[in-house]
Amino acid sequence: MTQTPSPPKTQRVFGHYEILSVLGKGGMAEVYRARVLSGSREGWTVALKRLLPALTADPESVSLFSREAQLSKQLHHPNIVTVLDAGELEGIYFIVMELVDGRDLGQILRRCKVRGIPLPLDFAVYLGKVLLEALAYAHAATGPQGEPLGIVHCDVSPSNLFISRVGEIKLGDFGVSRVLVDGKLQEGEVLGKPYYLSPESLLGQVSPEADLWAATVVLYELLTLERPFTGATPDEVFQAIRSRRYRPLRELRPDVPEALEDVVRRAFSERPEDRFTSAESFAQALAPHYDERVGTPLAIAAVVRGLFGASDEAPASTPPAAPTGTSRVE
Repeated sequence: MTQTPSPPKTQRVFGHYEILSVLGKGGMAEVYRARVLSGSREGWTVALKRLLPALTADPESVSLFSREAQLSKQLHHPNIVTVLDAGELEGIYFIVMELVDGRDLGQILRRCKVRGIPLPLDFAVYLGKVLLEALAYAHAATGPQGEPLGIVHCDVSPSNLFISRVGEIKLGDFGVSRVLVDGKLQEGEVLGKPYYLSPESLLGQVSPEADLWAATVVLYELLTLERPFTGATPDEVFQAIRSRRYRPLRELRPDVPEALEDVVRRAFSERPEDRFTSAESFAQALAPHYDERVGTPLAIAAVVRGLFGASDEAPASTPPAAPTGTSRVE
């Protein structure tokens, strides 16, 4: 996200929150580091996300922002960013989230690539498994009356997976998530980053399978530091996805076991019915492929510190300020 100057002093207090600094600004919202001034969380440092004032008169933007708040507030899982508060104040819509003080996975993968250092296999598989466990929870989440929420994240990517300084792993940004009612997609425009869309998503058919496909793309990146489906334009990327044209894992990284390659191959199968039926079953398939004594939160934190250096001040990571559409390749 583009870094912007701190807000003027006159804007430093917003309701029960003191704005400390700007974390980022996107096309839809701005995100601040803030301190809670009163209530049970007094003194906490949080991430405050506000819809841009120019969009408060746009019903579609308000609906998208409000849906993110509504869905996220109902999700309580150790590997999903927690929403603490949400609402509207003085005509400004806002969401308050826990602050994940660390890096997002996209930053970590870019640093690995620049330094030519692949992630250890145990760490890569562990991160993939945690992502799938978070998705399994979201897909099965229920509302206050026990009704299925039918959530599909729709924007699973490295930039939406956050790693804290102590190795906590959190999936964030349900801003473009969709809800399935009776198996049908509600508010059907397909959003998300081009590289991570499934072949079915490109046809407008979105189900939890879309998140499993995206998680497979992330796992492939974790193991190889390369995206499986690439192109100079979105159309070229989409064509690569439709044809499932990607380099085998072991061609890029010979130390990947054949059995792990088989897991990824199955997840990228041409027919959806040949893939994993749920995030839970996918996570279980990954479990035998990492050593739980090696792939741990503390070890992940140590690797991140090694990549960025103890003196390299990490920005406080938080879900991006705006969802990314499919109009360009990022």
